[in-house]
Amino acid sequence: MKSKGRIAKPGRDMERRSNRPLREVLEELLQHAREIARRARVMTPAELEYSQQRLDWLADEVWRVATGGEPPP
Repeated sequence: MKSKGRIAKPGRDMERRSNRPLREVLEELLQHAREIARRARVMTPAELEYSQQRLDWLADEVWRVATGGEPPP
């Protein structure tokens, strides 16, 4: 299924569908970012700090899964 205004590249959609671990960690990253966006104004400093740390960890995890290697330093 093509999105409006996007041209599908051969193999790209197949890769997206076949890399389930990457899809799952990306979904978790997006879900967490959306939660922060919704709640940031009412979060305590401790909650904001934890949320930032978790966001950083999730970004590293996306990198690790996407590259098949270690997270960047």
